[in-house]
Amino acid sequence: MLWPIVKALLGHYRRYPFQLLLVWLGLTLGVSLLVGVTSISKHVRQNSVTGEQILADPLPLKVRAKKPTDLIPYDFYTQLQKEGFTQCVPFKQVPVNTNIASRKTVTFVGVDPRITIPVREVTVAEHLYKHTKKGEVTPIVVSSSLAKTIGLDNGSYLSVLDGKKVGPVVIDNWGVLDKNEVISNPSVFKSVDNNGGVSQIACGEMEPDKVFVLKNMLPTGLVLSKNSRSELESITKAFHMNLTAVGMLSFLVGLFIFYQAMSLSMAQRQRLVGILRQTGVSGWQLTQALLIELFALILVSWVCGNLLGMCLSYYMIPTVSQSIGFVYHGADTFANGWSWQSSCTSLYMTIAGALLACIWPAIRLLRAQPIRLAKRLSLVRFASIEFAIQTLLAIMFALIAIILYIAPKTEHTGFAIIVLTLLSVAMFTPFVIWKLFTFLANTLRTVKVRWFFSDAAASMSYRGVATMAFMLAVAANVGVETTVGSFRHTTDSWLSQRLAADLYVYPDAARVDSITTWLEKQPEISQVWQRWEKEILTPSGPLQVVSTGFSAGELGSIPIKQTLPNFWHLLKTTKSILISESMANKLDIEPGEKVDLRGSLGNGWNVVGVYYDYGNPYNQVIISKDNWLKAFSGTGSVSLGLKLPKWVNPTIIEKNIEVKYHFSDGRVFDNKSIHKKAMSLFDRTFEVADTLGHITLVIAIVGIFFATLAGEVSRQRHISLLRCFGVSGREIILIGGLQLLCFGILSIIIAMPLGLLLSHFIVNIVIEQSFGWTMKLQFLPSQYLITVATVMLALMAAGAIPVLRMIRNTPMKLLKDAI
Repeated sequence: MLWPIVKALLGHYRRYPFQLLLVWLGLTLGVSLLVGVTSISKHVRQNSVTGEQILADPLPLKVRAKKPTDLIPYDFYTQLQKEGFTQCVPFKQVPVNTNIASRKTVTFVGVDPRITIPVREVTVAEHLYKHTKKGEVTPIVVSSSLAKTIGLDNGSYLSVLDGKKVGPVVIDNWGVLDKNEVISNPSVFKSVDNNGGVSQIACGEMEPDKVFVLKNMLPTGLVLSKNSRSELESITKAFHMNLTAVGMLSFLVGLFIFYQAMSLSMAQRQRLVGILRQTGVSGWQLTQALLIELFALILVSWVCGNLLGMCLSYYMIPTVSQSIGFVYHGADTFANGWSWQSSCTSLYMTIAGALLACIWPAIRLLRAQPIRLAKRLSLVRFASIEFAIQTLLAIMFALIAIILYIAPKTEHTGFAIIVLTLLSVAMFTPFVIWKLFTFLANTLRTVKVRWFFSDAAASMSYRGVATMAFMLAVAANVGVETTVGSFRHTTDSWLSQRLAADLYVYPDAARVDSITTWLEKQPEISQVWQRWEKEILTPSGPLQVVSTGFSAGELGSIPIKQTLPNFWHLLKTTKSILISESMANKLDIEPGEKVDLRGSLGNGWNVVGVYYDYGNPYNQVIISKDNWLKAFSGTGSVSLGLKLPKWVNPTIIEKNIEVKYHFSDGRVFDNKSIHKKAMSLFDRTFEVADTLGHITLVIAIVGIFFATLAGEVSRQRHISLLRCFGVSGREIILIGGLQLLCFGILSIIIAMPLGLLLSHFIVNIVIEQSFGWTMKLQFLPSQYLITVATVMLALMAAGAIPVLRMIRNTPMKLLKDAI
């Protein structure tokens, strides 16, 4: 009995095939963007890890000897493991015997089975320990290119220059190791040479308190440094957050289109359902039939959405890979980030969203009396009731958003405020437009103009939800454009100030005076800046204390947010400090207050200003160089900033410094190149967010087009009567286009401030709560104008094309078909 009911309900789509296309389109495109964005975000997370792992020293924290020629005792690494620092991996460079004349040095990387970080060598380590049998010497894994160069086979032994042999060898046939790398158990290090030390120990990310403990464990002669590239981590996180927000918003727009199509479909099946009820079909049987139809649509849309999402990620991931590769030096993975877990999540969200979208139209259809349903009803009949209900819900959502905004904020409440605000304004939009058009239709004098607005108000019954989706899409685009533009401008300005010097040198504190003197004598170097820093433990956590000089370049390298008057003079001559924005927000400190820094710094420091700092997870303060030396003379780490004339090549100076002082890699940085790579990251990766935002806008416009197309088919009698009364085809086309133009203008008037409010919430709530910093919003009028002009042209075409198909017939034939 159930199957004939299902067939009768599905027969509606045979008469209105475009409506079925609209239902499929809304869910499919929403799911495709959700799956695509999830895949891209997963790829970003994987690539940000993999990207750092292809470096010679991949992990962000490095323990090294102060003197480049010294080694780190292996016993210290053992001590770290006992103390729970399982994030750390030792590295050792060893010369080996080769069958070629030149001396060859390889890097031994010790991977302990107890490590807790996702290093790329772990996959090799699994194979390494599979080949290890009880009581045997631990084998080593050798890169295939190194094995080929020195003639090694599986099971052979690697000979080092002092005649010792280690092995047996397992050749890396998985393509994981670089050409001069060898993976082994750290215990092998002792047998490699007589020194028994390691070149350096690289550690993964850890909590600030644990970093502080690690620093205090370091014996004399060892220092802990942080890879400067890790400061770009917050950029990657912000990009991931931006992608997730765009994906969820795209899914929401798709659900609005689906709700529009299902609402229109159920309204147009009123007579059919009324006839079925009068023939004895129960409400429960109709509910079952509708659920079968709904789940069939969900399944088909979910499968199609996953396929389109995979295609989208396949298209967009190369751009992400190249952009992250700019920062992380060559991450070239091309694997798709799709997974069953993300696909199942999209299925659950699709089912939940589709059921929520269909609840009200289904209840309205099933609870109506059969005798009323069997009559021919107007689509406008329920519009006023629906708009009133939507308005009440919009007011409720707005009140909840205001309460959350007033209350103490977190990252999650920030997202909740954004969602509630978007839903509130979206649900209020159709009511405002409907009331405005109804008011104009009742007050204007010209008959044609009154009819124009009366017809536009009536069309809100099938265009209302599509207009909501369109308004949300425009607001999302404005918000994304504003946020991305502000992020790029702020980061560019901050990096320009932060990386004001052309080269940065990280010497040993004991030799800093002699190196500074030598550098100042070089004609190719115009200025040398000293920047001292030290971390101390305070009741509020680790505090990084940084010194500054007072040359024009050093003062200009600090991006100031807010200060007291004459703050530079106060910082130089009094017991004063500048504090980072994240510290000011975290501890609620304002300029003019006094803070206690404890320890050798003492109490009673006057806060004279707050500065922006987007790459530092610690609390940080800046004091004058004199005050720093008084408190920490003889301790701490130092960096030297070198300003070079424009005609000097920084690479040549970098090589000269490394040769003279025997500096290893990582002691001299050309931070200008890091600046360029960071901006390349923004230009390329946020291009992905822009593209996704534009796709969302296209989805909304397509939704309006199909909603208009379905509505015009149902209004065929209305249009045919207009033709019979003498209204020309051109006038009807113009009316259709102008009506959507009015919808578009009103939607954009609402969407523009909503988009700016959205970017304000993202910057001043979500980003501040997530990363501890904020930025100034940058308005982009020219970009907004291009977006508005494009969507308005598309909207007019979406309103005219459905009518164009209908007026090709003669008025009488059109009327006959409608009857």
